[in-house]
Amino acid sequence: MNLNPDQLSDYTNTFLKVLIDYTPKLISALIILFVGLYAIRLINRFIRRVMFKRNLEPTLTKFLADILLWVLRVILFVTFIEKLGVGNSSFVAILGAMGLAVGLSLQGSLSNFAGGMLIILFKPFRVNDTIEAQGVTGTVSEIQIFVTKLITANNQTIFIPNGSLSNGNIINYSMEKIRRADLTIAISYDTNIKEAKDIITAVLQNNPKVLQTPAAEVSVKNLTDTAIQLAVRPWAKSQDFWGVYADTLENCKQAFDTAGIIIQPFVKESSKK
Repeated sequence: MNLNPDQLSDYTNTFLKVLIDYTPKLISALIILFVGLYAIRLINRFIRRVMFKRNLEPTLTKFLADILLWVLRVILFVTFIEKLGVGNSSFVAILGAMGLAVGLSLQGSLSNFAGGMLIILFKPFRVNDTIEAQGVTGTVSEIQIFVTKLITANNQTIFIPNGSLSNGNIINYSMEKIRRADLTIAISYDTNIKEAKDIITAVLQNNPKVLQTPAAEVSVKNLTDTAIQLAVRPWAKSQDFWGVYADTLENCKQAFDTAGIIIQPFVKESSKK
């Protein structure tokens, strides 16, 4: 298509007129955008500082600050679009359609978000608690909006979706201050039961990490075809639990060796054909 000089001049004049009319809106919109982003950053820092001084839980502080951050960003984006001259009604319609599409495609993420809300509100566990859930055991390192981060005993990092975590069984090993170890020691039928129980009781009493209250329990648990099973149940502080567990087994074995008592090995009965 060939343009004559008059048409080209008209197009140029129209473009310049639109550019001149639109430039103030664009400049003001960009100023609002950059100033708004800076203000949001300052507000977010201020809110975090206030919640920290109020001694709110770190997980709740981070969660609320993140939600406030995104709410302010959405408000700023709407203001920026409106300043550019885009109609509110058309923008709301577009935003609603996008929200519906994103919601349908992110149903799992929304479930995880809801699970994170439930975990933070009802607090079945906190950061630094040791929990067992979804077939794994570890120490809670961080509770994020969509996932919870665990660190296992062998220093592996595991991320569990909050949706499945909030809907499943959770064992919190740190919620109570003390724990009881449930140990089983098998001795032969030739062993004097009272002597064995006295030795185990002495071992427990000589361990300073074993609590005196509640008192430890040593009793006959079961009589099998091959051994007498003794139940050994000492109490310890939660942070000392695994040390007490291991020390009890080791010290009982050494004390039995000194007394000439043999721990009966486990014998698996063969199935009859």
